Amino acid sequence: MSVPLLDLQGQYRPLRDELLAAIARVCDSQRFIGGPEVEGFEREAAAHLGVAHAIGLSSGTDAILVALMALGVGPGDEVITPTFSFFATAGCVSRLGAAPKLVDIDPRTCNIDPAAVEAVITSRTRAIIPVHLYGQCADMDPILEISARRGIEVVEDAAQAIGATYKGRSAGSMGRAGCLSFFPSKNLGAFGDGGMVITNDEGIARAARLLRNHGAEPKYFHKRIGGNFRLDALQAAVLRVKLPHLERWSAMRRANADRYDRLFAESAAADRITLPARAPDRVHIFNQYVIRVPDRDAVRAALDAAGIGCEIYYPVPFHLQECFAPLGYRRGDFPAAEAAAAETLALPIYGELTDAEQREVVGAVTRAVA
Repeated sequence: MSVPLLDLQGQYRPLRDELLAAIARVCDSQRFIGGPEVEGFEREAAAHLGVAHAIGLSSGTDAILVALMALGVGPGDEVITPTFSFFATAGCVSRLGAAPKLVDIDPRTCNIDPAAVEAVITSRTRAIIPVHLYGQCADMDPILEISARRGIEVVEDAAQAIGATYKGRSAGSMGRAGCLSFFPSKNLGAFGDGGMVITNDEGIARAARLLRNHGAEPKYFHKRIGGNFRLDALQAAVLRVKLPHLERWSAMRRANADRYDRLFAESAAADRITLPARAPDRVHIFNQYVIRVPDRDAVRAALDAAGIGCEIYYPVPFHLQECFAPLGYRRGDFPAAEAAAAETLALPIYGELTDAEQREVVGAVTRAVA
């Protein structure tokens, strides 16, 4: 039995008529930029996440960029980020002329290590970007305490974590701003790219709305240099259909994660597979289910040969990326991130995954690590 890493058909088919009707509604209106669909989705997302403002944007990458621009981050500034994340986390910092200040990760959760943050703060530190990796929130209380004590902004990269919570608070709602992605593989996925900044800060919300439209207010009068970072009305209409199902879909992923945990614990390879850690006081949405195995690349090759979808998130930490060589980091600087890059492997976790498919995955992994 082949099992894909992600199969969106199971989610799409029950909603097909409603989704096509939403797209037709936009086509009939001929309102493709801004308008009632975008405004409606922003209101509904803000209410769902318990924040005052939600600003629809063109991608999760642009959400990070806009949040940093709204804070005025620029040349001469430093922004602290974990070295282990999707490229956009550090890439957006560099695009603004600021310097990513990298730190290691918690080896259990693969999220930023709060204990490493304070040691790299300098007079030039403007912001900290904790990443809620794989769908589980970083340990936010220590980071927020540093933020308050040192006067440093917090921008949450919650691209993989919409619906996750930390001590009852939504991912993205705890810092000055939070950044979401609606890439199709996310728990709440669009039919293309899309993103959002969420915030309880009126000033950040106002700046994000201005920046997403070339900094113009009114039209052709530019208060700031922004960009074209707008969320398409077609994507907003799709997301409005999907949003009411988000909690159920995330619960389905958690149920599949529970089943994986049980099956792996019962397998002959239980002592050679490290399962995803679930930190206390957090709701994990399992955008990815990531195990750690010895000889990971050989295991991946075996799964590929068996028709089992899998992926590496992420094979090269930022400090070892060619484009960041001028930052001066070297191999060995961040051992926990380097170990994660060598050992982690994501398995299929989408909500519609069946018991039989999961047993096939577990069997293939067990044979590969034997």
